[in-house]
Amino acid sequence: MAHGGARKGAGRPKGKGRFNEPTKPMRVPLSMVGLIQDFAEGDGPDMGLPLYSSRVQAGYPSAADDHIETRIDLTRHLVKQPSSTFLVRASGDSMIDAGIRDGDLLIVDRNAKAVNGKVVVAAIDGELTVKFLIEKKGTAVLMPANPKFLPIPINSESGVHIWGVVTSSVHEH
Repeated sequence: MAHGGARKGAGRPKGKGRFNEPTKPMRVPLSMVGLIQDFAEGDGPDMGLPLYSSRVQAGYPSAADDHIETRIDLTRHLVKQPSSTFLVRASGDSMIDAGIRDGDLLIVDRNAKAVNGKVVVAAIDGELTVKFLIEKKGTAVLMPANPKFLPIPINSESGVHIWGVVTSSVHEH
């Protein structure tokens, strides 16, 4: 009898099991096995935050109720394409008039189309910046949202590379 190696009919058939698709073996720390199994079975920790059915008035106050409508996973709500999304913190106040403040967490999608008027993260000489992408009559600039800063032209000499489009920003008060 041969030892080791593949044997016809041994193991679980490909494409079978709970997910009905091929599997891939992975090495994970023993301390994480239970958490990963729970996650795969849908029994993992509830990461959603409660969403109350009442709306908060921005004008005159109104009575609020305690009814929770549902729970929201902010990642699912704010991140449309997880495989192409990254987070970065804003630095400085060049985008203050657009509501992006120093220290804000920016959600950036590398696959979103950078078109006129979108807020983008761009690399200039190896440093990142966040600005509006403005295109007019065949020219493009990175436009700050603060009159104290100058626009940055985008041309072959500027070395500007668009990293992605800012889809959301999160800041603390």
